[in-house]
Amino acid sequence: MDKIQLKALAKINLGLDVLRRREDGYHEVKMIMQTISLYDELMLKKIKKPEIQLRTNLPYLPTNENNLAYQAAKLLMEEYQIPGGLLIQLEKKIPVAAGMAGGSSDAAAVLWGVNQMYHLGLSRKELMERGVRLGADVPYCILRGTALAEGIGEKLKNLPPMPKCYLLIAKPGISVSTKFVYENLHVNELETKKHPDVDAMITALRQKDLALLSARMGNILELVTIPAHPVIDKIKQEMQKAGALGAMMSGSGPTVFGIFDTQPKARKAYRALRASQLAKQLYLTVPYNVHRV
Repeated sequence: MDKIQLKALAKINLGLDVLRRREDGYHEVKMIMQTISLYDELMLKKIKKPEIQLRTNLPYLPTNENNLAYQAAKLLMEEYQIPGGLLIQLEKKIPVAAGMAGGSSDAAAVLWGVNQMYHLGLSRKELMERGVRLGADVPYCILRGTALAEGIGEKLKNLPPMPKCYLLIAKPGISVSTKFVYENLHVNELETKKHPDVDAMITALRQKDLALLSARMGNILELVTIPAHPVIDKIKQEMQKAGALGAMMSGSGPTVFGIFDTQPKARKAYRALRASQLAKQLYLTVPYNVHRV
């Protein structure tokens, strides 16, 4: 196998709670992650020159060791002393710096692809163990589907799939630094704040109750990101006005997603958001559910 085509799928957070700041500087989290059918496309190709080449459709993206996809290739190629080199062609479609794990998903796809191309024989679990060295979201992006994430996000447990629905993804024309959000989430204030009821959301998933799931959604990071970028709240309100069962910021933002029980409602909301000009990027999509034995 000299070449492989891959899809790196985006994620949203149906629930995101921060429990505490750890001594190592990381935050202890409790999140429900959901893969969606919005993806970057990658092509991996073996080359003779012993180097990693990364090409992308976005001129402002790094194509060196500052890119997680590059780091993922380097990690496995060095560990297994793989001869020759690798060309990575990356077509970005997931919004950048958007709270949708685009970079982590690219890294996960490269780990998966290199494992396949070079017949390394690594299991999904073994790939996830390597992925966490690159970033806390990478193991989940290898797992995919609906999952509870704890620890710093690396302790994962499969959950029942999200009920059938339609998703509207809206990213305003701003970027948000995850580092900024966590640095400004003052842990001593968390005790006085209302936290997302992640356990109630898990119950809703088990009951396949989309309305209850949407009503219980919550993201503690909105406490930081929305005051800094009020447009996020405006997008949420616009989605709810257009019939969303629930609307929330994903990850550290600024992307907002709305959940709709019918496609016509989702399309109506898409048109309303486009007319409002609150969002620079809009996507209609659906959850991507992994069926496991």
